[in-house]
Amino acid sequence: QEQLVESGGGLVQAGGSLRLSCTASGRTVSSYTMGWFRQAPGKEREFVAGISWSGGSTAYADSVKGRFTISRDNAKNTVHLQTNRLKPEDTAVYYCASGILSLARSPTGYAYWGQGTQVTVSS
Repeated sequence: QEQLVESGGGLVQAGGSLRLSCTASGRTVSSYTMGWFRQAPGKEREFVAGISWSGGSTAYADSVKGRFTISRDNAKNTVHLQTNRLKPEDTAVYYCASGILSLARSPTGYAYWGQGTQVTVSS
């Protein structure tokens, strides 16, 4: 059974940065597409970024393109999301997920999920 644990969330002022991490245990992540999603209160969970198993392909939501960067270190079973120039509308719980569909943008494309880490951006 794979477990994913997110870390790195917190409170930051608009324009600031956070580096989110997701560490997997129980099974290697090297064969899986990894993704980051977020969910704000009263809203549906939305795709933020995804990275292929090799790290050679990435995908981003239009709302974060140019500000967020996803990366992975398969040797450490870890995926990172570098978030820069944060905006109040980025406030949400951020979830890490793993799946077998290449760069899926729907939550249904991912089989395993972490518990989430809160990101709050103040104006």
